[in-house]
Amino acid sequence: MSIADQIKAHIKDVPDFPKEGIIFKDITPVLEDAATLKAIIDHLAEHYADKNITHIAGIESRGFIFGTALAYAMDKGIVLIRKPGKLPRKTHSVTYELEYGTDTLEIHADAVKEGDRVLIVDDLLATGGTAEAAIKLITGLGAEVAATCFVIELSFLNGKDRLSPTTVHSLVTY
Repeated sequence: MSIADQIKAHIKDVPDFPKEGIIFKDITPVLEDAATLKAIIDHLAEHYADKNITHIAGIESRGFIFGTALAYAMDKGIVLIRKPGKLPRKTHSVTYELEYGTDTLEIHADAVKEGDRVLIVDDLLATGGTAEAAIKLITGLGAEVAATCFVIELSFLNGKDRLSPTTVHSLVTY
């Protein structure tokens, strides 16, 4: 069974969540299945093994789960990209557009530096706004974004287009 098929077998569709008309892709059953979670991390670690990654950046909150496990598997540090007010030291922030307003993400101002090659990890790529903001955070500190990776990509929302020319790797595409 391919990694994509293994993941898809565990994703649950939840209609009308968080609002009517949305079909939410619930990834928590993927996390609950040890073999699938291990397969995801093993696949990503192998995929990025020769890419000279220095840090893994996890986007709040499910990106922390996959990012931390991947950082451990690859023997790299984890950098947290969070909502405002969650990081205790000096931060660098980016405000970005959502379909219904704006949001802001932050990173510690000393988390990465020039010469670092960062892999950004999150569970889902939808419209690309959050990942685009994460790219701006990393590059704004002088580091290079080596790539972005996601467990799920909702390709019909064209989020990948917003991330160009950054490499995007998704395990499952809907």
